[in-house]
Amino acid sequence: MKKCANWISNHSLLIVIISCLLLIPSIYGYNNTKINYDILSYLPEDIETIKGQEILTNEFDIGSFSFILTDSKNNQNLLKLEEKIKKIEGVNQVLSIADLADASIPIEMLPSNLLEKVYQGEKTLILVTFHTAISDETTTNAIETLRNMVAEDSISGMSAMVLDTANISKSEMSIYILLSVLFCFIVLIISTDSYLIPIFLLGNIGFAILYNMGSNIFLGQISYITEAITAVLQLGVTMDFSIFLYHKYEQNKKTQQDKKKAMTEAIKETFHSVIGSSFTTIAGFLALCAMSLALGSDIGLVMAKGVVCGLICVLTLFPALLLVFDKYVEKTKHKVIMPNFQKMQNFAIKYHKYIIIIFLIILIPAIIGNKNVEVYYKLDESLPETLPSRIANTELANKFGIVSPNIILIDKNLSSPLFSKLLNELNNMEGITEILAPSSLENLGLPLDMLPSEITNIFKNDNYQLLLVNSEYPTASNELNHQIEEISKIIKSYDSKAIIAGEGALTKDLVEIADHDFKMVNYISIIIIFILMLIVLKSFSLPIILVIVIEFAIFTNMAIAYFTGTTLPFIASIVVGTIQLGATIDYAILMATTYLEERKQNQKEKAMRNTLEKTIPSIIVSALCFFAATFGVATYSKIDMIGSICDLLSRGAIISMLVVSLLLPALLLLFDKIILKTTIGMKEGKI
Repeated sequence: MKKCANWISNHSLLIVIISCLLLIPSIYGYNNTKINYDILSYLPEDIETIKGQEILTNEFDIGSFSFILTDSKNNQNLLKLEEKIKKIEGVNQVLSIADLADASIPIEMLPSNLLEKVYQGEKTLILVTFHTAISDETTTNAIETLRNMVAEDSISGMSAMVLDTANISKSEMSIYILLSVLFCFIVLIISTDSYLIPIFLLGNIGFAILYNMGSNIFLGQISYITEAITAVLQLGVTMDFSIFLYHKYEQNKKTQQDKKKAMTEAIKETFHSVIGSSFTTIAGFLALCAMSLALGSDIGLVMAKGVVCGLICVLTLFPALLLVFDKYVEKTKHKVIMPNFQKMQNFAIKYHKYIIIIFLIILIPAIIGNKNVEVYYKLDESLPETLPSRIANTELANKFGIVSPNIILIDKNLSSPLFSKLLNELNNMEGITEILAPSSLENLGLPLDMLPSEITNIFKNDNYQLLLVNSEYPTASNELNHQIEEISKIIKSYDSKAIIAGEGALTKDLVEIADHDFKMVNYISIIIIFILMLIVLKSFSLPIILVIVIEFAIFTNMAIAYFTGTTLPFIASIVVGTIQLGATIDYAILMATTYLEERKQNQKEKAMRNTLEKTIPSIIVSALCFFAATFGVATYSKIDMIGSICDLLSRGAIISMLVVSLLLPALLLLFDKIILKTTIGMKEGKI
């Protein structure tokens, strides 16, 4: 490492130039990385509902569909509108009540029981199917074009929701970064001794973020959640690496006349100090890859890559900036405004026994709250109610009773008697409001031989026949999930290969997979980080204590959501614990390693006092940067899926800071003898 550090110190200007040139491909990669706004597309490809979606796309040419609520009730006007819609790229079929009769026949002459299904007040339903999938760019472009033809809040469906999500996310992205930078700048101004250093710290991380985001082009695409939180998390998580290097450089300059030699030593010391903690952070993010929901891998890989980019920039670009602009840094020095937190240090030592008692008292409600925090899976609930797609979905449910439309795919050769029996069973199920199939149209007074082929072709192909089933139960509700299970049992009793697809069925799978992922990711992240700490700390007892401390902080964070009655989006409950563990375990490792060093030379009280003096300011600054990077996004974002994650992380940073600053010292003092006996090289510690 010494040779590398020496080369970096002697080629600072070259490193700055190369770093700037690397921004060109990074910006290109960032601008050309596809952003996925459809969470359901991250479900495993081998589950039955996804296979059903593939059959609908490949064999029925129905990648997705939407309902349009139009004010027109005239056959000729409806048919004219249909013709315009059919010309839109990506549109497959357009069907309305006007297609069920000749244009010269008034709508009022059709059977009344049919009219009430598709015509309410001034609103008439038009069904539009698309060739491509829900979140495909062709589909969302078609929705956007449709909104120029009809009222934008008259188009329902998942694709409209995806488009609204994309529009909000794109409009807010620059604000997220601006708020994070602004709040971090404030923290850095009061915690560092130069007006210029915060700019270099933020600039250095900014380069690392662009490198990370630009390299995502090799992944093909990332989710909008990943895009939204990566920059702010990378800023919050890797900032302390840069601060550590700066402090080491300033200390070395006091003993080294040659600033290049001072920087060489600072790079070496920083590398050896942060490599262990960076590995635990990376491991925490990579644990998300264990999720069956591919969104976990999406976030985990990008964030782990971000820590690596951040570490590389800290060891190369940031030292180069400090050396190139050293004289300007010196000219802009000022007194550090942030206090030394001496009172907190004294409190942690003097009242450590009481702190443990308080910890034990809080532990029970923390466990209860963490276990029982409520989550939601209905994806549109994370979006504002004023969005066009949510308005359309609400009106569709209120006027036409279409709440959760699902699609059943069953063997085309199923005999007519069995098919009729199946329809009767489904119709008799509680909560089923409508089943649409050719035979059900006959029951509404429309003989099959009267129907246009474009309508009958929707329901059959060479392998399957299709049923549209509407439920009165909302998507992701327990009632709908149970109903889908019952429907699946019924249809498989007629055809073992029958499949139920659609948003409701997909969301049911999402609920089951997310529940499994939550447990799996937590266990894996704890195990991996525990093993890494065994290696880094060379201790058996310390990793246990450190994991308990951060897990307690996570439980407390989630319990606050429970006791304040906050319902979280499912993805927040899964990823936040792992991210908080990986990102803030560094605080605990810093304190533990410092305590071990001090304990070799001092009795435990003196060792702890020295440890707190050395680590508390760094922990607080690091936590405040993490808080600053996420707090602004949490308060500003209109997308609850993003806002809730950042809210939990900003609160989690402060809780972890307090727990590490107060509880960890108490536990280290309490278990001092055990730590000495179970840590390699600590038997000589002063008793």
